[in-house]
Amino acid sequence: MGLFKWEPLTSYEEQKVLQAIADAELETSGEVRLHMDKWCKTDPLYKAKNLFAHLGMDKTKERNGVLIYVAVKEKKFAIVGDEGINKVVPEDFWESTKEIIKLHLSKGELVAGLEAGIAEVGIQLKQFFPYQSDDENELPNEISYG
Repeated sequence: MGLFKWEPLTSYEEQKVLQAIADAELETSGEVRLHMDKWCKTDPLYKAKNLFAHLGMDKTKERNGVLIYVAVKEKKFAIVGDEGINKVVPEDFWESTKEIIKLHLSKGELVAGLEAGIAEVGIQLKQFFPYQSDDENELPNEISYG
C-alpha cells in the first residue's frame, strides 16, 4: 500500500503563489508565508498561531511576519501577524484581506484568492513597514503543507 502526498496546488499554481509572496515582499520589510492543510480540526486562528511559532515566524528583527493559514477542504483560513505588526496597526487591520480571500474561496478560486490576499497583505504592511534598501529576506518564501 503506497502513501500519497497531498498536493493541493499544481507546480504552476504553486509558482504563481510563490511569485505573489515575492512581489508582496518587494513592497514591505514584512515577511509573508503560507501554510496549507487539508482539514482543520480546531479553530483556524488557534492553529495558525501555533504554526506561526512552529515555523519560526516570530524570529524576524522587526517582528513583522505574517502567516496566512488555509484549511483547503473546509475553506477555512486565518491571518496572523507578529507582535511588531499588532502593536502599530488598527484592530481591524486584516479585515480587507480576509474579505478578499473569503470571496475567492466561496467561488472555489483558491489560487486567485491566495494571490489577491497575499498582494493585499503587502499593500497593508507597506503602510507601517515599508521596504528598506538594506532589507533582508529573513524567512524563506515557501509554502508549508500539513
